[in-house]
Amino acid sequence: MKRSNNIERSFALAQERYATLGVDVKRAMQRLGKVSISLHCWQGDDVVGFENAGQEIGGGLAVTGKYPGKARNPEELRADLDMALSLIPGKHRLNLHASYAETNGRKVGRNELEPAHFGEWIHWAKKNRMGMDFNPTYFAHEKAADGFTLAHQDKGIRQFWIEHGIACRDIGAAIGKGLGKTCITNFWVPDGFKDTPVDRSGPRQRLAAALDKIFATKVNSKHNLDAVESKLFGLGSESYVVGSHEFYLGYAIQNRKLLCLDAGHFHPTEVISDKISSVLTFLDEILLHVSRGVRWDSDHVVTLTD
Repeated sequence: MKRSNNIERSFALAQERYATLGVDVKRAMQRLGKVSISLHCWQGDDVVGFENAGQEIGGGLAVTGKYPGKARNPEELRADLDMALSLIPGKHRLNLHASYAETNGRKVGRNELEPAHFGEWIHWAKKNRMGMDFNPTYFAHEKAADGFTLAHQDKGIRQFWIEHGIACRDIGAAIGKGLGKTCITNFWVPDGFKDTPVDRSGPRQRLAAALDKIFATKVNSKHNLDAVESKLFGLGSESYVVGSHEFYLGYAIQNRKLLCLDAGHFHPTEVISDKISSVLTFLDEILLHVSRGVRWDSDHVVTLTD
């Protein structure tokens, strides 16, 4: 009771202070209550997914897949999400990766994934009156073992990942149509070099051409919106990332795609708030990944306070 009183007094003081600056705290909280944040599913199991248990994650991600108490199957993950959402004010969304497909124990290639493999997720979201967003999974796979996917020199490997991207757009559209809420399908690839490459333009030309093939078929924007996401560097690609901020900024503007700005994907001296006004000069909308940038990408790190 004493703790509750202290919180209420502190909040009342904060309201008074903000009021002197012209901020109506109650109105701001009401407005915030109408904002739906897309909760990333991979926080529940440290990005492992349900494709290959025990497989190394890799792909420039600073995770191990060994989060204690993690969900071991889709049912446990949905139960954990139910608990989390019951404690978070407002009505939110779920952000799901392709590697969280449910295939009933069958081995299904990522380029062969279909909306049916996400039927239980769609049913769960509909039951909870939630929207969903989607992500192709361009890591933790034998065809991504050398750190390259859509920019790969091997045409066959590149084609595999192009097909995966096309499949994921179809899944995103099915999710949006099934829920009656637009799904954002966000594309991020880990492609890059650990050391300075001799050729910087070649991989970017291949990436742009691959994206063009993925986005060649028009999808109803009421059901699905495409987004592209940059990164400063990753583990194993410290010197050069194909999908840099400048690359995706140009691609998004030229092709009218959503540009995803991840707060944990930039240099410590950069802030995405300064980029927003520049980007919105040329694009109608942007996608924000709200994370806690500590040196670099830390959006999978759980922090606890009192």
